[in-house]
Parts: sequence; structure tokens; C-alpha cells
Amino acid sequence: MQPSILGLDIGTASTKAVLFDLDGREVVTAGQPYPFLTPQPGWVEQDPEAVWAALLQVLAQIAAQAPDHEILALALAAQAGSIIPADAAGDPVYPMITWLDSRSVDLTRQWNADGTAELIRQHSGWRPYPGLPLPSIAWLRQNRPDVHRAAARYLGPADFCVHRLTGEFATDLSAGAEMILVDRVDAQWNDWLCDLAGARPDMQAKLGWGGRIVGALTTEVGRLTGLKPGTPVVAGGHDQCCACLGMGMIDPGRVMLSTGTAWVITGIVTRPSFDAIPDRMDLNYHAAPQRWTGSQYLGGFGATIDWWLEQAWQSPDSAAPIERRDLYRHFDAALLASTPGSRGLTFVPLSGPSQAAGRPEGAFVGMTLAHTRGDMSRAILEGTAFEVRWALDNLRTAGMLVEELWIAGGATRSPVWPQVLADVGGVPIVLADYANWAALGAAVLAGWGVGAFPTLEEGVERLQPPVRPLLPDGSLADLYAGRLAAYQRTVRALAVEG
Repeated sequence: MQPSILGLDIGTASTKAVLFDLDGREVVTAGQPYPFLTPQPGWVEQDPEAVWAALLQVLAQIAAQAPDHEILALALAAQAGSIIPADAAGDPVYPMITWLDSRSVDLTRQWNADGTAELIRQHSGWRPYPGLPLPSIAWLRQNRPDVHRAAARYLGPADFCVHRLTGEFATDLSAGAEMILVDRVDAQWNDWLCDLAGARPDMQAKLGWGGRIVGALTTEVGRLTGLKPGTPVVAGGHDQCCACLGMGMIDPGRVMLSTGTAWVITGIVTRPSFDAIPDRMDLNYHAAPQRWTGSQYLGGFGATIDWWLEQAWQSPDSAAPIERRDLYRHFDAALLASTPGSRGLTFVPLSGPSQAAGRPEGAFVGMTLAHTRGDMSRAILEGTAFEVRWALDNLRTAGMLVEELWIAGGATRSPVWPQVLADVGGVPIVLADYANWAALGAAVLAGWGVGAFPTLEEGVERLQPPVRPLLPDGSLADLYAGRLAAYQRTVRALAVEG
């Protein structure tokens, strides 16, 4: 039997499993999607039993496809920010309220207005965004007291799945902290935060750093999946934190930019202090012990590109819509026909700049009849790159190291966008065009947790897939310094006028 480790990614739309041998080769992968439930406008829920069924299915697929591999341990990376109201036995009493849910928007506005939001951040490190567990639980307390009374426990996806796998109520600090119920300093459930929500600290899952063994697969799970009962289950982490770990982000220096529908920038710090991060960042526990992350949502830039592709190249009168790959082909050709600086055209992203004192609507500024569709396309890319550069500068001002920017997600597949990010950002970029970073980070924790890797660093080195470096074009530094200043003036003017 060949020794191996299993990383799981309990994502927002699907669960993935990736089995690695100890030299870092992918042995087999499996995945299973599950739907969203939208019973009312703004409500986004999921059935916890569907998530559990998907997990069992991918485990069974792994067991069936790799019968000659001995799984030494498994660990979970999981979507954080979603919450499952459960009874004392851990069984759901209400659907999982996901991080995409907005039913608590009025409550979070009230907390922002009366100063509660700042108190929440001081205790937890997090601002209470709609959809995150603390406001969702408080919403249930106000609007569904029957559900709130029935919910002895509030479980995140990670601790729900760990309990189903092992019978133990346990989670890691990086996933637990995004419930906004954990103290940012003492690593315990915070009494004031739990009281604000109406959650019982003594009924929450046991907290601890990632990489510790939290239980073993039960006989029943073995029967349902074909995996060996007693296989150690190791605490994993928040999916973004596990992705960071997979990329080797254990010590400060590397910064991750996640470029999906939403763009999020994350850096590493060595102490849970607001002095260590910019004011706009949220402070969280990392999946790596004795490390913390500062992360910030920059904007829905992936959605902006989707909008532009539909508006600029898709004909509403066409009987057959242009396929997505052809839309990107037209987009890339237009980009290559333009020049750096977009001939003076500035684009402010539609989702509103994250760095300004306000959230203006999107805009093209400086438009003339001479500008082409290619100039507009490049201006969109440069506008998002200016937001990234602004965030990187804020990291440096706060004293965070920025030696490399690791980029994962859709932007890595563009022949133009990564170079624009490098040139505008003025920082070496590493293109991390790999689909399973979160599962890989979980696998590193699993291997380290059972001693297959003597250190986290060695686990990362063994499992890391090929990546591609990209250097900025120094000849464009002055051009983009001027364009960045013009962009920031535009953003501030729009924020004031808005």
C-alpha cells in the first residue's frame, strides 16, 4: 500500500477531494456540486445534508479509485462565513445560511451607525458584513426565535463535517474566527460576541490551531465510503487560509490575490494586532499556527469583466450567442491592439473602489471619440490593477512585507491581465494557475499533523505544483505612477460627489 494524504475542499458550490502521494503527485481527484436555495430575495441558503452527502460521495470515489493507497490522514479546507443552526446532537434545525446571504443587511447597518460594528471588530478582528455568522445568528434571534431556541449549537461547515466524520465537535481557529464569535487575542469563544448573537460558548466546537488531530473516521463513515475506520482527521482551515498555506504563505512577504468573481487580497502577519494591518483589512487566524492573516475584499472585478464581455461583444439580436471562449478571444485581441495607459482613459470599477472614503458607481472618465473598444478594455484591466496597487501600498504603509504577489483564479488565464498587474503593481508576480490550492493546503496540514512531513514548510515544498514567475516592465514605472495618481484623484472626486 502506498502512503498518501487526502485534502478536502468544502466549497461554496461543491466539495472537492484530492489525494496526494508523499512526493506531491496528485493520485486522484473527485468532486460533487450542490445547489443554492433562494427561498426569498436576498436569502442564499444550502441544505447541510446535501453538503454531507457530497462529502460522502467524494470520499467513496477516492476510496474506489485508489484501492492501493493507504490514506494516512485527511483534513478539510472549508468555506467559512456560513452557519448551520443545529441541536445539541449536531443535527441541523434550519438550512445553512451562507456568506452570500443578505437578510441581515439592516442589522449590520444599525451596528455600523451605533458603533456596535467597531466594538465587534475590536473583539473579533472582523467587521460584521451581512451574511457572516454573527449577524445571521442575531437575525434569527430577532426574526425566527423558534429556530434560535431550537439551535443549541451553531456550526460552521468545517465543524459540521468534522462532527459527522468523527463524532467530535472541533474546528480550527481560521474557520472558527470567521463566525465572528472568537476573540482575536485569546483564541477562545468571546463571551460578549456570543451574548450579542445569543450563542452559548460552551456549546460551540472546540477551538485550536490547524494541524492538530481532532478525531478519527467512525465505523459508520468507513461503511458508507470504503475508507478505513480510525483514519486520523486533522484540523484544516478556512479555504482562503488553506490556499495561502498551499502557496507557501507561512511567513510575511508573500501576498495572495484571489481573482474569482470577487477579488480578495491577503497577507501574513505574526501578531494579532490592528497595528500590523491596514485599517480596511480584517484580521483572522491563519491555518498555520501562530500566524494571522489580513484580508480585504477589493471588488467584484470578475463580474465586471463578465458584464463587459456581454456588453461589448455579445449581440442581443444574434440567434446563437457567442460562446464564452470566443468572447475572451475578442477581448484579448482588443487588449493587444491598445497600449499601456489606455491613451488617457480611466475606468473606475463597477463594484465601487475599496480604497476610497465612499463607494462611487463605476465610470469611464476622459472618454473621447478617438478611444476604441480596445482602449476601454485595457482601461478596465488597469482600473482593477490600480485598486490592487493601492491595496499593496496600504500594506507597505502598515509595515507588511510585500515581496511577491501570488495570483490565483481567472486572471491567471489571461495573456494580458497578469502583466498589467505586474506593471502597475511594480512587484514580482507568481502565477498560481492551479485549481486545487485549498485542498492542497489541507493536505499539507494532514501530512504534518500525523508526522508525514516534519515541518509545514517541507510539506508545502513537496506538494507545491509548478508556478510561473512574471516580472514588471520597469520602463512603464513612470507612466503608471502618473496614471495611478490620476486614478486616485478620480476615485476621491466621485466618492465626494456621490
